Amino acid sequence: MQYEQIIEDIFRRHPSVQNAGFKTGAYKSGIEAMCRFDALLGNPWKSYPCIHVAGTNGKGSVSSLLASNLAVSRKCKIGLFSSPHLLDFRERIKLIDGRDEAHFEVIDKASVLEFIEKYNKEISGLSFFEICTGMALWWFQRQGVGAAVIEVGLGGRLDSTNVIEGELAVISSIGLDHCELLGNSREKIAFEKAGIFKKGKKALLWGHDTDCDQVFKDVAEQKGAELFYADDLIKTLPELEMDLKGEYQKANLKSVLAALKLLGETPDRGALEHCARISGLRGRWEILSDKPLTICDIGHNPAALRYNFKQLESYRKKMHIVYGIMADKALEDIAPLMPEQASYYLCAPKGSRAMKVPELYERLRKARPELQLLTSGDGSVKAALKAAREMAGEDEVIYIGGSTFVVAEALEE
Repeated sequence: MQYEQIIEDIFRRHPSVQNAGFKTGAYKSGIEAMCRFDALLGNPWKSYPCIHVAGTNGKGSVSSLLASNLAVSRKCKIGLFSSPHLLDFRERIKLIDGRDEAHFEVIDKASVLEFIEKYNKEISGLSFFEICTGMALWWFQRQGVGAAVIEVGLGGRLDSTNVIEGELAVISSIGLDHCELLGNSREKIAFEKAGIFKKGKKALLWGHDTDCDQVFKDVAEQKGAELFYADDLIKTLPELEMDLKGEYQKANLKSVLAALKLLGETPDRGALEHCARISGLRGRWEILSDKPLTICDIGHNPAALRYNFKQLESYRKKMHIVYGIMADKALEDIAPLMPEQASYYLCAPKGSRAMKVPELYERLRKARPELQLLTSGDGSVKAALKAAREMAGEDEVIYIGGSTFVVAEALEE
């Protein structure tokens, strides 16, 4: 009970962007406060090597694949800091233990309480993400990790995680998302993400990009980082039966294999094939049931949904799509990508950030009048999912997505 009360108080005093959005004071751009907090903690990340991962899409999968492979190949504990969480914020802070049978552990409640009680005064002016970042770096040191994989929260240059100096910086992709904060062009977003490059360290890009290459080259030269491209390092992909089933994972796998090559590590087939189980990664083309085939995926921006909708259409089955979106997302760019041959069960996940069902319905109806748009009950994820399950035949497919929050609520069902 003490733990639940303290966590509730922390969320009240330090609301997360995930729940409160970017315009509520939950998001704090810049790393000055985090640098002071990191110094207070004794710069815990200096006691273990770090790999820093940024990217519009794919950074969570790349981080989990890297952590899983390093844990298994080195037979040690690897720290993994990632976001967002789906069900419990402790999912953000994990150990991947590669000794004996590889598995993951989230930070224990006792350590969370210890950290909050010890630094209660010092965290008073910090954001939720800054607190989580400090907690992760501190806990990894206490656990004696052999290395840590640190995923950027937003952007890179001004992200709280940029207090670390990673042995390797990885950028998994560049797309248009969070444009109001990172810039309204791929070049501007690339500049922000390249902010994780460090002097004398290696930086890896997923591949060559005509829009962004010069930006990356300029930042690398300015910072004195050595630049590499996954496309140059990895020419062919091995045949793997990965439990991360999305077609987009092929690009992520190439980045991971290139990163392992730069780190002097041998790829471990088992770790790559069983990453979801080993690392606890969820919501990435996750199959929830077989009859009907029910899939959930947290992809929410145009670049991610283009991949997902294309993969859905390749099944050549009748589609039932449970769909909700945050109000700050570019629906006008997503609507043209939505498959016509599908039934859409519109919903709004809990929280103030969600686009309400009537608005979602009207905007989609205006943009794509040919789509079959359905609303159910109170417009909740639960109601939409129930309706889809009642309508879908055993040989059809249900897809749940559009938002991390939609997926999170579906996983609770």
